[in-house]
Amino acid sequence: MVFGIPIEFFLFAATLLGVAMFHHRTLGVALIGLAAILAYKFLFAGFDGHGGLGGLALHLEHEWVEIANLGLLLLGFAILARHFEQSQLPDLAPNILPSDWKGGLVLLALVFVGSAFLDNIAAALIGVTVAAHVYRKRVHIGFLAAIVAAANAGGAGSVVGDTTTTMMWVAGKSPLDVLHAYVGAGVALAVCAIPAVLVQHSHAPMLAQPAGVRPDWARAAIVAYVLVCVIGVNVTANLFAPTIATAWPLIGLTLWFAILTAAPLRAPDWAVLPHALVDTAFLLALVLAASLMPVEALPRASWQTTLGVGFVSAVFNNIPLTALALQQGNYDWGLLAYAIGFGGSMVWFGSSAGVAVASLFPEAKSTLAWLRAAWFVPVAYVVGFFVMLGVMGWNAQP
Repeated sequence: MVFGIPIEFFLFAATLLGVAMFHHRTLGVALIGLAAILAYKFLFAGFDGHGGLGGLALHLEHEWVEIANLGLLLLGFAILARHFEQSQLPDLAPNILPSDWKGGLVLLALVFVGSAFLDNIAAALIGVTVAAHVYRKRVHIGFLAAIVAAANAGGAGSVVGDTTTTMMWVAGKSPLDVLHAYVGAGVALAVCAIPAVLVQHSHAPMLAQPAGVRPDWARAAIVAYVLVCVIGVNVTANLFAPTIATAWPLIGLTLWFAILTAAPLRAPDWAVLPHALVDTAFLLALVLAASLMPVEALPRASWQTTLGVGFVSAVFNNIPLTALALQQGNYDWGLLAYAIGFGGSMVWFGSSAGVAVASLFPEAKSTLAWLRAAWFVPVAYVVGFFVMLGVMGWNAQP
């Protein structure tokens, strides 16, 4: 302990600081930080009361499903986003969306709605793919952050829209227990969307697409097929076989099964995988490092604690935070779902959707640039939180 704080937290904080300062070397920094934490655990602290390789093996046995699922989803959705881009459907967007600044507003709203049914990674990647086409690849970092925020907000009130809400569902919470998260999420989206679309319109207005675009409907069908498979397995497994859903990376495996079975119709663009692999390895290193932190319990459940958890989730993986909250109980699950979901949008590596978006736009990996350009995201988080608290109140449940 140093000032009553375990050494592991200082090592993790140093890792996050390194990621913020050396955004061109994020994977190297994350791996060095993970190695330092593992070395300290081996030499001094142990793994949840167990030492050496045996303790690490027990820890990985507990965490491997989450890590494998996240890795499979990030890589698979990178392939799926490329299918969507090659279908040329994004080229039709300028002729469908309003031509002025309101076009960006409609796009954010579509990402928000889509994320309620899709995984937030998929919704964010589809959103930025469309944005890259309608703005001719001149997408402002603030608008990228708004797309991530819209995807995270849209998934906050749906048990199939985000991994954290799915965890609550598997733990026995009703879908209605998190539905009111949309009160805060809707307000937060409205607060951050207006400045985001205005700055994007000033940076690069939406341009009309030349006539003659011929969509590849086979690739569009592949995108729809893969998403239906993922959603169907997610809902079915959690309704009828939740033990299987927690014992195996079922959603990630389903995603890849659908991609591979559709390959004879249109071959995936495997060239996107090497770059996606680097970004996936970075996030998985951070997730594993976060799982090694000695967080035995959160402070007593209250709306103040929930507000703080939202800020913490911007730099600390929100899946362990959700697991701790479920063990502790007595939270307002809708308020917690909003805080943990939308709060991760404040920093680019605060959510898997943010990492996926930054893999397509490397300039977004500058933490300082993200914070400067997307100042409205933390403002929107606080406004949405207190509006939701004022309207719905604090309704703690076991």
